Amino acid sequence: MRATGLNHVSISARELAESVRFYHEVFGMEPVPTPNFGFPVQWMRVGDLQVHLFERPDEPPMYHHTALTVDDFDAIYREARRRGIHDSTTFGHHLYELPGENAQMYLRDPAGNLIEVDYPSIAGLAPDVRADMKRLADGPPQDEENLKATLFLGVSPRRRVRERSGPGRAGPPLAPPPSQPPRGGRSGRHGRSAGGR
Repeated sequence: MRATGLNHVSISARELAESVRFYHEVFGMEPVPTPNFGFPVQWMRVGDLQVHLFERPDEPPMYHHTALTVDDFDAIYREARRRGIHDSTTFGHHLYELPGENAQMYLRDPAGNLIEVDYPSIAGLAPDVRADMKRLADGPPQDEENLKATLFLGVSPRRRVRERSGPGRAGPPLAPPPSQPPRGGRSGRHGRSAGGR
């Protein structure tokens, strides 16, 4: 027996509509039809996977996070800076170059959840983004095995660079877009979106 893939992640929201708006505006996620579980929930499409937003009063954990791959790292960086949501305290800085030349950024959503934003290659990122970036290798020592690490299994560094079509953009998206535009979520009781976990 084994797991065959990741289906979805669930992210808590203090106010569901605010979180739905955030994930749509910043990451381009679209609401999809959502069952009614008796409390406010909205499923969101991200590539072929889903993020499930659910409204609960609990405080988000400090270090636990969800990681998203994006097709325009520079744009997300600038939008996070404009909103003032970079998280520079949890892991010491908000923007890192990892071994394997992966780009990694940390930010907080409206409910305070930690979101990691990843991109396969730092090659071609805008100069202002690169200037704000710290190299993880300049901090904790990285041995030979550590230097083999990558967030993008099965994607070689040469392919990551070859697929780039301009500053901060890759050729084909890493997660294919849906074949049809998703429909909006349904409203549950009290006019709020309701559904899954």
